Amino acid sequence: MRVYKSLKISQKTLLAHKLRTVLALLGIIVGVAAVVIMVAIGNGARQEIISKIEAMGTNLIVVNAGEVRTFAGREQVRGTVTTLTLQDAEAIERELVSVVATAPSQSRKMQVKFGNVSTNTTILGTIPNFQQIGNFKVERGKFFSEMENKTSRRVAVLGRGVVENLFAGQDALGATIRIGKVPFEVIGLMKSKGVDMYGTDQDDQIFIPIRTALRRVFNQTHLNAIYLQIDGQKDMEAASGQVQRLLRQRHRLDRLDKPDDFTIQNQTDLIEAQEETSNTFTTLTASIAGISLLVGGIGILAVMLLAIRERTREIGLRMAVGARRKDVRIQFLFESSILSLGGGILGIASGVAGSIFMKWVLAWSISVSLLSVFVTFGFSLLIGLFFGVYPAHKASLLDPIKALRSE
Repeated sequence: MRVYKSLKISQKTLLAHKLRTVLALLGIIVGVAAVVIMVAIGNGARQEIISKIEAMGTNLIVVNAGEVRTFAGREQVRGTVTTLTLQDAEAIERELVSVVATAPSQSRKMQVKFGNVSTNTTILGTIPNFQQIGNFKVERGKFFSEMENKTSRRVAVLGRGVVENLFAGQDALGATIRIGKVPFEVIGLMKSKGVDMYGTDQDDQIFIPIRTALRRVFNQTHLNAIYLQIDGQKDMEAASGQVQRLLRQRHRLDRLDKPDDFTIQNQTDLIEAQEETSNTFTTLTASIAGISLLVGGIGILAVMLLAIRERTREIGLRMAVGARRKDVRIQFLFESSILSLGGGILGIASGVAGSIFMKWVLAWSISVSLLSVFVTFGFSLLIGLFFGVYPAHKASLLDPIKALRSE
């Protein structure tokens, strides 16, 4: 009964100063909504990055020629290394039981022509296994076969972006394009795959047989990468170690006591690194947003201190007729808790609504976490209690006689 009476008094007091109450609520609402939205953005970014990594396969190892470093979010190979060859790819698939399939590749940005139209795009020389390893799908026509690779056929499979840039609505299947000065027959069109996690457009490339690429287009014998699909039941770290030892032996690096002339990238490690980075980003942004929640708590503190000043005689009268100091403290804690509770509920509603708006209208990748909602709500409630303790304690220490004499 006493709790119900305290709630009725709190409601009456807060509604008596509507503008002040709304302003106090607004600080909590903005803080809670900001935390919910920031965490949702961070979760969405993490899920998008992981989905793009998984699109290439979580059991994937990429061997790059030379040292790979990341600049401005993009991977770049440092220096030119010519030691990675087709024979290395064949040896890895032949000698390592943990490797299910390999796909050697060499790529270069080149000019491509169809009639009077030309564009610059990535030419990727590889083998049929690359389609399986990279999860690429053919929309029309077919991917080139191993026989076409062995015989160095001049056939090409186009990404969606290349078709749009070169053909402008015409049927590309069966057409003849020129890569540099070499004519190629278009035998297949790929389904759209979008942009990968490094910002590279996977639709803006042309796939051709690796032997054709090395002999007739690039005029070289070395590779810039080998893609390896590992048995899903095998340990990725152990498989990476086996690949490293084999390549060091083949490149005679142990005898010369030299560092690796290649870089091995493990998709599992990449996922863990990206998750760690994303979690750090989410924590940072949520912490920054949490500052506004603290500002809302300070607003509650200011409102409660002002309420004590205005209600000094009321407090003195209540204590004079038998109210205990404990009752006064509870009364003011109730009022601060109601402010934080109401602000928390409205803030969560605003945060979820803002997240939905960004997802559907702005086409952002957003994922609202129930855990973040409950944690933020609990934190807003604690903020109200924390910033309500001092005013409640101060109100309970008032001398009843002096309080009754106050103006």
